Amino acid sequence: MSRLSRVSTDQLHGKSCADGSAIITEIACGPHNDDWQWRLTMIGADEQVAFPPHADMRRQFVPLDAPVEISFPDGRTQQLDRFAIAYFDDANAPEAFRAASPTRTVNLKLRNQAQGELLARPLRGTMVLLAPQGWRWFFLLLSGHADIYADHRSQAVSPNDMIWIDPIPGHPVRIEGDGELVLARLPSH
Repeated sequence: MSRLSRVSTDQLHGKSCADGSAIITEIACGPHNDDWQWRLTMIGADEQVAFPPHADMRRQFVPLDAPVEISFPDGRTQQLDRFAIAYFDDANAPEAFRAASPTRTVNLKLRNQAQGELLARPLRGTMVLLAPQGWRWFFLLLSGHADIYADHRSQAVSPNDMIWIDPIPGHPVRIEGDGELVLARLPSH
């Protein structure tokens, strides 16, 4: 049977980054903390924030509350609207970002051959999620209201609630509501 597991936000603790410009909250990583292949974090910032360098890593990055300007070591910049997802790797590693106003951002970091997908979007009505064998979904409601239906289970979701969705392969999960959300499709192992 599919599982819907609420994330206890009491267990999530933000830490100030080295230069104090942002608060970084690790949401989850896998398959192990010491040797993670994927890591999902949220960053709260209201000024310029440096991207720490990482070797052999790909990053998906999305601003949630305000547009940002991303700067690169070669001097170029990239404007990124709310909910627009940027993809970075070693060859295209950003240096920093500056938010137009205080914002939260979500980062999905992937190492080696790990796969994953980050989505941020409005929710208007019904959305259906599928996950093949070995995949799960992370759901964060940013605003509004939603109900998640998986098999015979359901969860009412309020803003800032986080839910892990572990669907049975081939069984669709339905999300109904109105608001804004973040989803991450991640390996279950």
